[in-house]
Amino acid sequence: MRTIDRVKKKFIDEGLDASLERRPTQRVYEGKIDGDCEAKLVSLCCSEPPKGFAKWSLRLLADKLVELKYVESISHVAVRTALKKTNLSLGK
Repeated sequence: MRTIDRVKKKFIDEGLDASLERRPTQRVYEGKIDGDCEAKLVSLCCSEPPKGFAKWSLRLLADKLVELKYVESISHVAVRTALKKTNLSLGK
């Protein structure tokens, strides 16, 4: 019901085109990984994995970044995004 009321109000105030189009978001997202942290991530990814593991996983890398205090907290998705940006694959 609230959505219908908001669309009706927008239609009355701004017209049909404005009520059908979505406004671009005003939210600004800050990345947790800057250039320095990204370089440390790449060097960590290229190093030997921890004992008991055949290769680095995204979650292992995220945990190691927090353990080494490069970042306060980070998700494995942010690690994946940073590695994807550098065209670095964990599978190779």
